[in-house]
This record gives sequence, structure tokens and C-alpha cells, in this order.
Amino acid sequence: MKKVSFSVLPRGPHRRVSDVPLPDKSLVAGAIQATPSPLSRRRFSSGSAATSASVIRGGQSTFGQTLFNSIAILLGVGMLSEPLAFAYAGWGIGTFLIFSYGFMSCYTAKILARIILSDHRLRSYSDIGRKAFGPKITPLISAMFCLELFTVCVILVTLYGDSLHALLPRYPSNVFKGWGNILLIPTVFLPLSLLSYTSIIGIISTVLMVIVIFVDGFTKTESPGSLWKPAHTKFGVTSYGELGVAFGLFMAGFSGHAVIPSLARDMSNPTRFNTMINWAFIVATFIYSMIGYAGYLMFGNDISDEISMDLLRTPGYNPLLNQICLWMLVLSPLSKFALNTQPLHATIEILLGIDKHISSPEDLADKPDGLSIASIWASWDRKRILRVAQRVLLTGAIVMVSILVPDFSSVMAILGSFSAFMLSIVGPVLAKVMIERHCSIFDGVIIVIGIVMAAWGTLAAFT
Repeated sequence: MKKVSFSVLPRGPHRRVSDVPLPDKSLVAGAIQATPSPLSRRRFSSGSAATSASVIRGGQSTFGQTLFNSIAILLGVGMLSEPLAFAYAGWGIGTFLIFSYGFMSCYTAKILARIILSDHRLRSYSDIGRKAFGPKITPLISAMFCLELFTVCVILVTLYGDSLHALLPRYPSNVFKGWGNILLIPTVFLPLSLLSYTSIIGIISTVLMVIVIFVDGFTKTESPGSLWKPAHTKFGVTSYGELGVAFGLFMAGFSGHAVIPSLARDMSNPTRFNTMINWAFIVATFIYSMIGYAGYLMFGNDISDEISMDLLRTPGYNPLLNQICLWMLVLSPLSKFALNTQPLHATIEILLGIDKHISSPEDLADKPDGLSIASIWASWDRKRILRVAQRVLLTGAIVMVSILVPDFSSVMAILGSFSAFMLSIVGPVLAKVMIERHCSIFDGVIIVIGIVMAAWGTLAAFT
């Protein structure tokens, strides 16, 4: 049998992540159908692995399901603050930033997918960091992306509670958050292939909200809130502090990279991931731009943190349409919660010992009979109980933090400025550079820009 190196991405300067092609479709199909025997597992040596180790194993989600999941992750609550970001950055820089961030985020998403699909041992964002930077940096990377996902989930619960409170003011938002906890717990046990159907709900909710914004804008003939008579806007930047906040608000919409490895790993045909993610970012950038442009024209420099609040407060709109818009803001967070917590649960389960870190064929080579069915069965009940407990407790903790820290705009700005830049822009490019042992001019520019904007935006958000 021909033997190859276990590491698919060599650490030499002559081989780059971008040069490693996605696997041929026949290899993916073979990996799905093949089931190695205990004899073949015993043939792994300490210095090499069988060729099957380098073959990417497909998951359960189809191209369409993964596309729906990706779009649902990207079209997050950050879209509500896009008009405010344009108010801070102005038309010129705002347009440049939103399209630049969309392009860079799509580029780094492909980097993450290529790395994780090139090594079947990798399962999560933190595994990629472990491969690129070594085990010492893994706790820091895991903490950063867990904090980002936790913050996003807190924002989702906050938006759900505030929207329901606006619809039913008889009860405070905290009561609705408590009820939402009961609804969210069952969803965190669903597989990604089933969560794609809830992603459809989130995408439909987003599209309907965009429609409501434009219908309101075109049916109202007087300012504010009219697209026929736009409010006062500006082309350039008037405050560098506000520009820094705009960095975070724009970038918050593209902060779904912690979920990208899970989506790529679960795709049944990983060879089409690049095509899928291109379409996902095109759709997300287009919708973000439409919401930002329309909202800024309708309310100008007096736009609120959330455009939904302006639609609710401004007289002259069709009340039924605004009710529909708010109900969409109730359904959308509920449909995205489980997707955002999926990699968070995976990381915590690894820390608790429920799941394993990166494993190697050498671990199986030391066991002549492979993995014992009896040992697996003995630990299965304990692991299942721990898995259920941690998912229920984590969901409750997210709801509790949302109740204790209800400030929407501040959390959004800090999320985009620090977490999104470091995890969605700087982190993937640095991982690529460390694995390749080579840094191109393009990658170097992205790293520098990402660090500068992260520091600038975070300082501006706190100030």
C-alpha cells in the first residue's frame, strides 16, 4: 500500500493552503462508503498513515442545506445596525467597508474550510488553531471564539425578548426571555441537517423584513421614514470615533466564522464548499447593503441603534406591516440560536471529556482489537447525561446573561470590533501563514488592517 504523510498540509514554504485542492468527488464518495477493518487500522505506523487518512469524509448536509445554514448564520442581528453604521461612516467609506468586509470574510472562510477538510482529525475552529499554533495557544483561541458565540447568542435572546415586548407590552422582555428558554432547549439537540429547515425560517424572516422596510419607505411620502423624501445624510466622515464604531457594526454582520468548520465538515460533498460560500456571502452582502442604504435614506443621521425601533415609533406606516416585521424579529433569533451554539457545545464537550481532541491513527494502532464495544457502551450513558446537562445549563446561562446585560448596541459594537476582526479576519489568515510557513503580501496587508481596525473599533466602542 502506498503511504503518505499524515499531515496533508506540509509545513514547508513550497506548499500552501491555497495550493491544496479540495478532494476529488470520487474520493469523497469512497470515503463515505469505506469502512476500514481492524486489520487495516493495525497497519498504521508511528510515522505515517494510510491514504484513507487524507481523504475527506463527507457529512450529512446537502449543498442546499449547507447554503441555507451559512446564509442564516451570516444574516444575523447585525443587519439591524447597518443603517447606523452608514450614519457613522458616511456613504463613501460605508460602501467601501461593507463590500471589503464581505470579500475578506469570504476569503478567510475558504481558508478555514480548506484547512479543516484537509485533515480529517480536525473538527472545530480551536482544532485549526491547535494545528497552526500548537497546543499552548488552544485555550486562548477556544476562549475567544466561545466568547464570541456566547455573545451572539445573548444578543439573539435579547432581540427576541425586546421584539416580543414591543408586540405585547403587557409583559416585560425578561418574562419572554424566560419563556424562550423553554423553546430553545429542544433545538440544541438537533443535528445540522435538520437545523437547515429552521435556517429557512430565518432566511424568510430576513427577506420579509427587507420587504417591509422598502414598502414602508415607498408608501410614506413625508420625512422622516420616507424613501421619496430622504432624510439628511452625509458622504464623508465627521468623527473618527464614530468611524471606529462603524468598523465594528459593519463587521458584526460577517462574524460567523466560528461555525464555518462545523458547516464544512458536515457537508456531504465538500468539493462544492467554495461555490456554496461564495453564494452565501454574495446574498448576505447584498441584503446588508440594501438594509443599510434604505434605512439611512429613510432616517438619516437620526437613525436609532436598531432600525426596527424607528419603524415602530414613526407614525404614518401600515401597522400590520410593522407587526409582521417585529414578528420576524421574534422568529429569526429562535431559528438561529441552535446553529450558533453548535460549535460552542462541541468545545465544551471536549473540555468535559465527553468528546475527544484531535485523534491520530497511532492511538488505534496501539489497540490490536480496535476500540472495544464494551468500553464504549460502559461510558455511553455517562457521556449522554453530561451532554444533555451541559446543553441545558448553557442555554439557561445565555438567557440569564441576556436578562442581566440587556444593552443591545454596546454589545454589538464590541462584538464586531474585537471578536469578529480577530476570529473572522486575522485568525484564519494567521493560521494559513503558520501552516504554510509563508506570508504573502496580500495576507500580510489583511493581518495588519484587521489588527488596526480591531484596536481602533474596540477603543471607540468603549469610549
